[in-house]
Amino acid sequence: MARSPNFDREAALGQAIGLFWQKGYHGSSMKQIEQALDMRPGSIYATFGSKDGLYSEALARYAEAGGAEMAKHMAGYDSILDGLKDYLRKIATSCVDKDEVPSRACLIVKTLLESSNTHTGHSKQAREILGAIEQSFSELLEEAKRRGELKDATDCSRLARLLQSQIMGLRSIAERNLSGEELDALGDDMAHILDAYRAG
Repeated sequence: MARSPNFDREAALGQAIGLFWQKGYHGSSMKQIEQALDMRPGSIYATFGSKDGLYSEALARYAEAGGAEMAKHMAGYDSILDGLKDYLRKIATSCVDKDEVPSRACLIVKTLLESSNTHTGHSKQAREILGAIEQSFSELLEEAKRRGELKDATDCSRLARLLQSQIMGLRSIAERNLSGEELDALGDDMAHILDAYRAG
């Protein structure tokens, strides 16, 4: 049975994410893109419009996958704080084996750093995605406060930004090839930050 065009598009985006995550936008040549997607130049342009269009859609799909993964994780916890603490530990653990992903650093953050002075569109998209992620953390924390898990005085927006900065820092420092034990310890330290805000 022939694959549907939608399936082909998703498969191509998956390959594009892997290539861009490893090499970045500027480091990925059209020849490498053609090989990774197993598509001819005309097909790439007909499907995605341009290299920019492909990158933008791949980045959006990467962010969507991350959001879905977090939602799935949180659905397994009755306590929002416990879920967030284990989510932070999970991120640390995921940084241990570099062979599992093209890079330990987040594609969104890599995009922001690479494009800040070279590609306004990509930089804007990365900032908007990071802002949406921060807002998701803030909403989770607000719900935790409504449930009585957090101290009433907690500034959830500020704490959400702190959590995001910790995650960004963790995934960047993991590029130093820290050991699994060191990364796990960092994950624990990050998780314990939330204990200072726990009610009771």
